[in-house]
Amino acid sequence: QVQLVESGGGLVQPGGSLRLSCAASGFTFDNYAIGWFRQAPGKEREGVSCISSSDGSTYYTDSVKGRFTISRDIAKNTVYLQMNSLKREDTAVYYCAIGAFYSGSIYCGYEYDRWGQGTQVTVSS
Repeated sequence: QVQLVESGGGLVQPGGSLRLSCAASGFTFDNYAIGWFRQAPGKEREGVSCISSSDGSTYYTDSVKGRFTISRDIAKNTVYLQMNSLKREDTAVYYCAIGAFYSGSIYCGYEYDRWGQGTQVTVSS
């Protein structure tokens, strides 16, 4: 059974930093991607970033380019999202998800169907 557990959210002032972690377990996919998505109140969920297992290629949505960095620790099956220069508009619940079905989507090419429980990120002074 696939499990994804996020951690690292919290309250931070504008301009501050947070690092989110996504610990994945219970899967045996040969090729997959892990992505970070977020949903703010009253808004649709949006893809933030993802990283492919095969070659480590990454994707970032335009609004976070240059501020967020996704990385992975293969030995720990953990993906990180380092978020710097945080803005109020980054406030949302952040979810990590794993995709094993390749469809050519913009999110590292995969469709995501297994999700973590989410972690709240609040950027406020």
